[in-house]
Amino acid sequence: MVAKVDADACTGCGSCIDECPAAAITLSDDDIAVVDEDECLDCGACEDACPNGAITIE
Repeated sequence: MVAKVDADACTGCGSCIDECPAAAITLSDDDIAVVDEDECLDCGACEDACPNGAITIE
């Protein structure tokens, strides 16, 4: 399981970055959240923090 980002729903607000305890999320040049699957803890903190529902744990 890993966090997946819906690029169409992501606004690049950074809420997920602030909440990620593993620092596994960065923003792309297009201001879309990108999850480092090797670092992701599958904890769901980013999913809960996203105001747009752009992140799911799959």
